[in-house]
Amino acid sequence: MNRADNLFEAAKSLHDEPLAARMRPRTLDEFVGQEHILGPGRLLRRAIQADRLSSVIFYGPPGCGKTTLARVIANHTKSAFLSLNAVLSGVQEVRAAIEKARQEMAYHGRRTILFVDEVHRWNKAQQDALLPWVENGTVILIGATTQNPYFEVNSALISRSRIFQLKPLTRQHLRTIAERALSDPERGYGKYRIILDEDALEHLITVADGDARTLLSAIELAVETTPDTFPPPEGEVIHITREVAEDSIQRKAVLYDKEGDFHYDIISAFIKSLRGSDPDAAFYWLARMVDAGEDPHYIFRRMLILACEDVGMADPHAITVVLSCAQAFDRVGLPEGQYHLAHAALYLATCPKSNSVLGYFDALKAVREEKTHEVPRHLKDASRDAKGFGHGDGYLYPHSYREHWVAQNYLPAELKGRVFYQPSRQGYEARIREEVLRRRELQLTAAAQVEEEVLTFTPEKGMGEWWRRTETDLQPHLEELRDRIFQRAQIVRHHRVLVTERPAGFLVWEALRQAPEGQVVCAVASEEEAQRIRHQAAGIDDLLAPILITGTAPLVSLVDEARLGYRTFERILARNILGPSPDKERILADLASLLEPGGIAVCAEAFFRASQRLSSLVPWRRDETPLREALTSVEERLFADPEDPRVNWDEATLAELARRAGLALTQVERYEYATRRTLTREDVLRWVGDPHKGYGLHLSSLEPALAATIRQKLLETLPGREVPWRRTILIFRLSLAGLSG
Repeated sequence: MNRADNLFEAAKSLHDEPLAARMRPRTLDEFVGQEHILGPGRLLRRAIQADRLSSVIFYGPPGCGKTTLARVIANHTKSAFLSLNAVLSGVQEVRAAIEKARQEMAYHGRRTILFVDEVHRWNKAQQDALLPWVENGTVILIGATTQNPYFEVNSALISRSRIFQLKPLTRQHLRTIAERALSDPERGYGKYRIILDEDALEHLITVADGDARTLLSAIELAVETTPDTFPPPEGEVIHITREVAEDSIQRKAVLYDKEGDFHYDIISAFIKSLRGSDPDAAFYWLARMVDAGEDPHYIFRRMLILACEDVGMADPHAITVVLSCAQAFDRVGLPEGQYHLAHAALYLATCPKSNSVLGYFDALKAVREEKTHEVPRHLKDASRDAKGFGHGDGYLYPHSYREHWVAQNYLPAELKGRVFYQPSRQGYEARIREEVLRRRELQLTAAAQVEEEVLTFTPEKGMGEWWRRTETDLQPHLEELRDRIFQRAQIVRHHRVLVTERPAGFLVWEALRQAPEGQVVCAVASEEEAQRIRHQAAGIDDLLAPILITGTAPLVSLVDEARLGYRTFERILARNILGPSPDKERILADLASLLEPGGIAVCAEAFFRASQRLSSLVPWRRDETPLREALTSVEERLFADPEDPRVNWDEATLAELARRAGLALTQVERYEYATRRTLTREDVLRWVGDPHKGYGLHLSSLEPALAATIRQKLLETLPGREVPWRRTILIFRLSLAGLSG
């Protein structure tokens, strides 16, 4: 027997095991599926290959490969490997495993990996018994669970483990597994003559629904029961038809746990389908719940909430319809009561929607977070203190007026004009919207007539200096820029991310936080920048740290020279890489060649054409209009110079360059901000003093006397002034042409 079989205490010989057990992959290369965590460059694959695994929990549906992955790790690791099943093991078994692990470390200096199948089945006492030994490193835990570990596993264990979510296998994955089982002569049925009809295989794959174990068990039953005897006589053909396949794999069990993750996910999908007005999806998720045995009263309770939260005043009858269906269900029961469940769901899915009732929670927030405001005198109870305190004095009785309404203030004086209810334009609410807004306008007018608003805030001493310091600080603008870039990138935890920016180090750390199970590669121009990033990453495990590729060669060459084991990335983050380069199309073409199909590149570029103009900062006199106009004309030429690669492009130019590079340009945004800047004489001389570049170059095109006067004006008025300095960043997304990203 191989090592993994010994470690998992397999008692049977290979040929006595079920097909699903015999066909378990033994290496990473044999493993099928879960490319998002085991593909080239993914964190888990690197950790297994380097035998550097830390405590992990594998979470996913049955048959997706959790236990198999543990077996693969058992074959790769040099550590001792122990296995427990949470259903069959208690605290005593946990303590015995810990004692073995302690002896292994004491006598052989080897750490121990403890695999716990169905870890969610352990109670708190069992999980607590394991916790100290995970914490001090005596054992490395590998847990497997079909339930969301954040709900079912001790939070202390969760905090010390990395969670990897495994997904159901795709149809192609299942087809690969089936073909492998039928062709393998040692572990499968490769030595027999088997004909599996295509429609039979399709049926098996469909009913297996992502579960490899179910598929292999059905194939085993079909192969070994079709002939009269098994193994069949040599040369006999085993023909598996659609009918045989249907007999071998019966109706699938609906994966649903009324107390677990599927319960929350499916009711969430149902409610979101109702909210999104999709009756087809609502029927599907409702059927999933009913068929799995969900309590119909729970479903009605959630629909009653939605009738007010998401339908509300757009259709005030929705709550009545759902409540009537719920009462009818109580009289009828199942199975006929499914009509009433479906009727309520269909009504909610097709009626207009409004969530304006949520305005109540804005009011509740005001009550809880603001000081308690006194009830206005005219709204107070007049039956007790009308004579002594004038309570109720000034109240206008609405029924004494036409239309039974009169404009008066009903909010505390401090909240005059506060709006909590915003009527939508949907259904019934659209009919009352105009009247609500009209009356609100009249009430605000009435409130203004009662008491004139007085400005009571006066800036304190030093407030101006505080604002100056705040506006000078660039950090908030950089944080905002970073947030905007990552909002567009939509990075997933397992993505491969390439970061290229000038200067380096601004985006790489957030990329690491957002893709902890993938890999971040950072391109830097100099060894000095690389050393700075390595210094910052000194406390990070080298499996998690960014890979640095250094040099000024084209980006494609740097990636190829790094020999990463892959060449494309799901996400590319770029900042200031186009800059003054005259060959922007080549840079964009490099991005295209490194982008995974369906991937996204998000770029942020300083947009020099929209940079700060000096003419707007000069305090011009009225008689200096010719000077101002001359300087403005200089700036128009300077910031649209077709020979200057810094300014000879805009959004339209960029879109055309991207198209020629095979990219589609989308989501283009100008991010503009201003910081406070104190100008120096050296700044002004740098801008206007050199006749071969910048302002100096284009001023030389004017008459010498006029150019000299403008230079003198700038040198006299700008140095020493603190001014708002405007910057513009162009943020945009790129994807491969013809593919959405």
